[in-house]
Amino acid sequence: MPKIDRRIIKSQEAIKKALIELMSEKSFDSITIQDISDRANVNRGTIYLHYQDKFDLLDQIMEEHITNMGNFCESAAEMDFIESTVHCMEYLESNYLFFSTMLASEGAPYFRSRFLKFNIEEFRKDVDITKGKNAGRNEEVIVQFVANAYVGIVEWWLKNGMPYPPRQMAEQVGDLLERII
Repeated sequence: MPKIDRRIIKSQEAIKKALIELMSEKSFDSITIQDISDRANVNRGTIYLHYQDKFDLLDQIMEEHITNMGNFCESAAEMDFIESTVHCMEYLESNYLFFSTMLASEGAPYFRSRFLKFNIEEFRKDVDITKGKNAGRNEEVIVQFVANAYVGIVEWWLKNGMPYPPRQMAEQVGDLLERII
């Protein structure tokens, strides 16, 4: 794999950060490429060198975070619900501006549905309807319930400025998940 120039990485990170900051201040529709380039301190051409338009930029940022969440979940697969939830809450905290903008401010409705879909697929791996407390229940109902509850609590946590530290939040959410799954 060829080595990527650090200047390119630095420019891309500045562009991504600029868009998220702008989205926390005003609606996505009102943001222009010029706004992004001014905030990122790069030429408009630099943005077009890496992205087709602001929609492509936003899509790439969203997919990057979904991929990172997937990697976090994969690395937490061997942990119990509470520890894996701590792991996820810490990721959300470290990327607060992105997630609060995407979920809490309704900056990108598409992201919420994409985040929900991601969580549905992750929770689907944990639901067992062949034995235990969920024996004979409808798997789809359980998965939808748990994923929607999880996304809802994450939204609430972010909208309220993360009133509890990640570990405390994760312990409460993990305990609830263990009761259901």
